[in-house]
Amino acid sequence: MSTLALPPFLTNPRQDAIDLYKAFKGFGCDCAAVINIIAHRDATQRALIQQEYRAMYSDELTNRLSSELSGLLKKAMLLWILDPAGRDATVLKQVLGGTGDTVDLPAATEIICSRTPSQIQTIKQIYYAKFGVYLEHDIHCCTSGDHQKVFLDLMIMVNDQTYKNKLKKVTFGFEFALLTILGCAENPAKYFAKVLRKAMKGLGTDDKTLVRVVVTRTELDMQYIKVEYHKKYKKHLHDAIHSETSGHYRTFLLSLVGPLA
Repeated sequence: MSTLALPPFLTNPRQDAIDLYKAFKGFGCDCAAVINIIAHRDATQRALIQQEYRAMYSDELTNRLSSELSGLLKKAMLLWILDPAGRDATVLKQVLGGTGDTVDLPAATEIICSRTPSQIQTIKQIYYAKFGVYLEHDIHCCTSGDHQKVFLDLMIMVNDQTYKNKLKKVTFGFEFALLTILGCAENPAKYFAKVLRKAMKGLGTDDKTLVRVVVTRTELDMQYIKVEYHKKYKKHLHDAIHSETSGHYRTFLLSLVGPLA
């Protein structure tokens, strides 16, 4: 269940594009205005806004966001503005080390095993279109042996119950990856509540993980994740994020996560 809060009235993508252009003009960006629009539009509306912005200003909205925003807000916003499949492809490229980041196999695993076979097929197509390389190729480059085999099998059999049962019985040298696979497959909300808790526990915050989970789960099951988080940790996810973030970055994430629950 999504936590995305949409306006009570039908919005006009053209007017949204105009308002965003105004927010970018002048000295400094009106980040509050940008957040108020983009954080409260669904994937279809965001796509229409981008079309209108391109038509009116001969520029990509993503380019303007990239130049006007900075830091964690910029990273989160540039992921959110994408359609779900394009976002997944982008995140996979990042976590597989394709953008200069450190390889994060658990993150790649959670994306792959929490998507349906048809979604994975779409992600693979977009991945190749965006980056000029097959997803399987990048998986080969950063994994090996049994881990590689499980990753590639997942893209075909991720929702097959027989395969899940086999995973429970095997023991390879990558226990954490298997636990990630099983956790995502059996109870996604509970799994992602744990991921968020780990990202915000102790000294410092794992903002890459926090952004990835909030942005990719908001329109899917964030409401259930909030319930699981409160049930297990006796604290509202909203409060946890509020205490670990600040500024417009905090405002944006809390807009996606929604009120206390």
